[in-house]
Amino acid sequence: LGPQHSKRYLDLDLVLAQIRYSIPEELEHGAFVGNIAEDLGLDVAKLSARRFRIVSGANKQYLEVNLENGILFVNEKIDREELCERSPSCFLHLQVVIENPLELYRVEVEILDVNDNSPSFPWSEFNLDITESAAPGSCFPLESAQDQDVGSNSLRSYQLSANEHFVLNIQTRNDGSKFAELVLDTPLDREQQKKHEMVLTAYDGGSPERSGTALITITVLDANDNVPVFDRSVYRASLVENAPWGTLVLKLNATDLDEGSNGEVTYAFSGHAPLKVRELFSVDPYTGEIRVKGIVDFEKASVYELYVQAKDRGPSAVAVHSKVLVDILDVNDNAPEVILTSVSTPVQEDAPPGTVIAVISVMDRDSGENGNVDCQIPSNVPFQLHSSFKNYYTLVTSEFLDREAVSEYNITLTARDLGSPPLSTRKTVLVQVSDINDNPPRFSQPSYTVYVTENNAPGASICSVTAFDPDSNQNAYLSYSILEGQIQGMPVSTYVSINSDNGNIYALRSFDYEQLRNFQILVQAQDAGFPPLASNVTVNVFVLDQNDNAPVVVSPLPKNGTVATEVVPRSVDAGYLVTKITALDADAGQNSRLSYQLVQATDPGLFSVALYTGEIRTIRRLVEKDATRQRLVILVKDNGQPPLSATVSIVLTVVDSVPESLSDFGDLTLSPQPPSSLALYLIVSLSTISFIFLVAIIVLAAVKCYKDRETLSGYNLPPFACCCCGGFQPEPPPEVFKKSNLNLQISSAAKVPTNCMEVNGNSSLSQSYCYKVCLTPESAKSDFMFLKPCSPGSTPRNNEAKIRYQLLVFTAPFFKITSGRWFSTLIYELDHNIL
Repeated sequence: LGPQHSKRYLDLDLVLAQIRYSIPEELEHGAFVGNIAEDLGLDVAKLSARRFRIVSGANKQYLEVNLENGILFVNEKIDREELCERSPSCFLHLQVVIENPLELYRVEVEILDVNDNSPSFPWSEFNLDITESAAPGSCFPLESAQDQDVGSNSLRSYQLSANEHFVLNIQTRNDGSKFAELVLDTPLDREQQKKHEMVLTAYDGGSPERSGTALITITVLDANDNVPVFDRSVYRASLVENAPWGTLVLKLNATDLDEGSNGEVTYAFSGHAPLKVRELFSVDPYTGEIRVKGIVDFEKASVYELYVQAKDRGPSAVAVHSKVLVDILDVNDNAPEVILTSVSTPVQEDAPPGTVIAVISVMDRDSGENGNVDCQIPSNVPFQLHSSFKNYYTLVTSEFLDREAVSEYNITLTARDLGSPPLSTRKTVLVQVSDINDNPPRFSQPSYTVYVTENNAPGASICSVTAFDPDSNQNAYLSYSILEGQIQGMPVSTYVSINSDNGNIYALRSFDYEQLRNFQILVQAQDAGFPPLASNVTVNVFVLDQNDNAPVVVSPLPKNGTVATEVVPRSVDAGYLVTKITALDADAGQNSRLSYQLVQATDPGLFSVALYTGEIRTIRRLVEKDATRQRLVILVKDNGQPPLSATVSIVLTVVDSVPESLSDFGDLTLSPQPPSSLALYLIVSLSTISFIFLVAIIVLAAVKCYKDRETLSGYNLPPFACCCCGGFQPEPPPEVFKKSNLNLQISSAAKVPTNCMEVNGNSSLSQSYCYKVCLTPESAKSDFMFLKPCSPGSTPRNNEAKIRYQLLVFTAPFFKITSGRWFSTLIYELDHNIL
């Protein structure tokens, strides 16, 4: 469509974002309207990506946009008379919606009228009866012509063909439409001419001009003296719209002074009453009552002009005319209409406040206050309504959304007019919230504690960890893994594995409580979002002990492959401590609690074994008839379920007296076999660890012996013994030691947190002393006291009443005895791990 055929007006309002175009009606499909992309300053290349579209409130999509060039064109031929009827202005209201970001523009396309309709009369021929006595100047209304066009293209004038008696009087109604009246110019004479014919032509103002014609036939009647007279020249009445059928508008009243049929008045619409009026109202020909017979709508017309006539029933009746104005009163009979122009859903939960969710338009066909509409949404939702311009609203977010709290909103939009009573319309807008990866996985427990019995089957599940992620879809898909670490110098992956899908943890090896009692692993749960989020949890694995280790006897041990032997003097009393069975169990708890039982003996009534200590004592005094060799078999049993046990055999040799080699302490030398003490056996069992330590101790002892050689030269002691003792008095009488049986032990066990020293004294005088001292590994130099032995039946005599104390042999120089004070001093700090 060239510029010469159309006019286009561009009006850009930055506040309202509104564009206006003007085009004539009846354009063919594809006709150019305007380059809307250029006028809005949009990038043509991004129209499709931004989902450029137009939304029209009309029933048909009259206009469309070419997304390749941004041109707005005619999609369907527009008939202005069909679209807007006889409204003086006609607009197509469009909304342009663009997303990413969401933008809204209002477009008005004015439809200009073209002169495509000619004036037309309701009938092609009209008949008028006029009495010959009609006075010059009498007016006779004529049927009005109708033209569907508006403005300059509508009906402009009438023209009457040439004649001798009549002229035209053209009048204008309140709405601007024109009608014609036939005016008698010269008197009629029935005797000269009974009928007159003339042509009435209606012209519009279009270019080119269009016209319509009708034939008027006038019959001249014989005289009738009086004509009816209306009591008012103009009637006015009010009527509410939507008044029911048959509602009385008003009653006409006309009188005729004649009598008989000449005085009987009938009523009817005048010839130039519009057809629309005849469809809505009726006139009773006898009573003159005007009643409603159609649907009166204020939105279509606020006032109606009714032209009526009255004439008598006599011969040569002449009609008289009057005008009735009916004002239509608006009532609030139209509820607001809500149109969702655009809805951007789902919306991301991290969308900033002010993000546009939907564009909403409302309209109310009522007028005045009845047509003013207010829109509201509930206050308990994180959204707001903003009015961009009249009757257009945008639904925006008022705060950040949280999909984990609310995944979707059903927002009820209420549009209510200001009429009385008000009418309202409700529309529900569904807004779905899309997820972002904003929540890390969370484990069901802050930490996990797992107990696994040792000797478990490799590959068995030991526990399961569970995490959940409140996000959705891919952001909530979790995978589990074990973070890298080491257990006893080995990668954690060699001990356990995890199912990445369900969090089940499996043991890859059989655990041994005696080697590994507990360990920790760090499990990570990671989602599949972008970027991924992860959380860690600590799993504490405790290995529970099983009774899988039998007791091990560490004392006494066989010598050179033979059964262990002990010497028992025949003169000992009942309760004499012969020896002590010492055993260890690598298990823990009840599984390592040992009990001792004598299962076989040469003379069961001679010796007994303490149930929990393993001490072998005499039950009675030995007599001559007792065998000199007593064989005992001791059962050592733990307290596990089922219990495990071990046996040890020991041969006891009964002698009449203590051998000379043991009677004189002055001639006592160190045996190449270490003392039967728990510490020494532990050192032997762990010789690879303690060898270096022993060498260091020996070196220190040699240095100390070298320094104290002169001080100790008066004592007859072996060289190594002098390093273990200090501050000795001169050698005591030999008989003191000949009559004593002294056993000194340091006992240390891995499962006992203290170091204990026992001193057992047995003499031929049947006196038995046991001193037990417990020191913690943190003990520094300190003194501890031995009880002073005494005999109730003896009195001290000279030097024989004096008792001297001295350490004979010990593994390392940790202690010294202060002679005569019953105290022993700890020289070096003890180390539990070494002992």
